[in-house]
Order: sequence, then C-alpha cells, then structure tokens
Amino acid sequence: MNKTSLILLLTAFCLTCFGMNEETRDSVQSRRELVQAESEFAANYARAPRFKALFHYYPHAEEAHVQFDKQAIDFFHKLTYGEGWLMDVTASLADYPYEKLKEYSIVVSLNAAPADSAQRVAFEQYMESGGGWMGFHASAYNDRNTGWPWLNKFLGCGLFYCNNWPPQPALVECETGEHPVTRTLPHTFVAPASEFYQWQPSPRMNSDVEILLSISPKMYPFGLKDVVKFGDFPIVWTNRKYRMVYLNMGHGDEGFIDATQNLLFVNAFRWVVSRDQEGDPFMK
Repeated sequence: MNKTSLILLLTAFCLTCFGMNEETRDSVQSRRELVQAESEFAANYARAPRFKALFHYYPHAEEAHVQFDKQAIDFFHKLTYGEGWLMDVTASLADYPYEKLKEYSIVVSLNAAPADSAQRVAFEQYMESGGGWMGFHASAYNDRNTGWPWLNKFLGCGLFYCNNWPPQPALVECETGEHPVTRTLPHTFVAPASEFYQWQPSPRMNSDVEILLSISPKMYPFGLKDVVKFGDFPIVWTNRKYRMVYLNMGHGDEGFIDATQNLLFVNAFRWVVSRDQEGDPFMK
C-alpha cells in the first residue's frame, strides 16, 4: 500500500466515525481521483517533435522592436531544448505560401505582419483553414493607411487609436481566472515596461472576442509624454472565431525580465498549439 492510499484509508475511517460535511466529501473524492490517476504514468515523454512553429520578425524594424524580437526568439528557443518541438525563424513570409504555412501548428508574429498582398492572402487562407497565431505588439498595428480590412475582422477590433509614451511598467488585471492562458496568473500584476496600444473600437465591443488581460484603470493618467487619460484598455485577447491570441507587449528590452509575464507568454503559446485541428500535440 502506498502512502497516498494509506492516507485515503485513514481519512475514510475517521469520516465514518465522526461524519463529514459537503466540503469534506469533495476533498475525499479528490483524493480518490488522485489514487486512481496513479495507475497511469504521470509524465508523457515525447518520442519525436510534437509540432512545428514559425517565428516571423523584421530585423530592420525600429530598434526597440528588434530588441524584443531577438529576446523572444532566444526565450522560445530555450523551450525547444530536447526537441520537443521544432522552431523555424524567418525575416520574410515571401517564401511561405499557404502550402508551406500549413505545415506549422502556429505562426508567431514578433512585431511583424505579411508585407504584401500575396503574403496576406496566404496568411488569411492559413488562418481561415484552422491555422494558429500568436501576435505581439506591432504585428496587429493598423491605421487608415493599412488597407487590410480582413485584419480588423481577424483581430476583432478597430484601428490603432492611441498609446502611452515613453514605455513604462503597468498594473494589469486578469479578466478571467478560468481561461488556460490566465488561470495560473495572479489577478493583478505589474507588467514590465512597454508601449501599449488602445484600439477604436475596443475589441471588447466584439461578441466573438474574449478579453484576457487589461491595463488597470488605476493607471490613469497613464504616460509621461503621451498621456492616456481614460478608456477601455485590453492588451491580451482572443477572437473565438480563430485559433489565435494577441498580446500587446513587445516594445523594448524588458519584455522577458518578469516571471509572471513569461508564464503568460508560455501559457498563450501552449494554448494556441493545444487547439490544433489535428489534435492536441501535448496529449500524443
């Protein structure tokens, strides 16, 4: 008899003698499930790479974006150790038509977006066919001159509206503790310094969008040069019509100094991949 089984047996004996309330019954049931689970091996070791991911960035973008992008590539590269999954990095999507994009479970856009109409068409087809996407910061930037209406449909929000400046830390609030991206995060935490975008209309106005993280209203007025005075300020969300998540962080060299934010990034990456239309690769 192992230790867990002994504890369960003693607990059952005590409860038989002294009775139990509803909360205690739930606890006992949880322990029974734990014992039953021990009949299976606790870990699932990969015998081959579980999936492929494509990371896209602009090496000649503004310095603060490239700083974040290079740190992101290093951060995620460490998560490939042991070849649990394969990571490709590109500075251009020109060589990635739909037939090639569909080989990847997820495309991670680091302050980058398709550069021309052909790349846009390929990316649209990839996403409309069940592809996965995780975008940071300027990967979602669009204004009146962008000329890509599908992007707003995909993001579930309007055009860029305003931003704080210069980059600074911000108190952020998790809007749900139930979603896999946020359930391991505290309700509030201070995100490292970044420039954050507001959108008009806000993605919150779209019924297909689930807001996961927002700048706390306690931050207002927010900024030192360019000051955001008010407004709805989501910074992490998903559009339920697609397998995607957008994170507004991505400016400067402090994006990976905080363990909580790092966990957010890993959670978001893992969640998008886990919903692959060919099945959850982490369960294989």
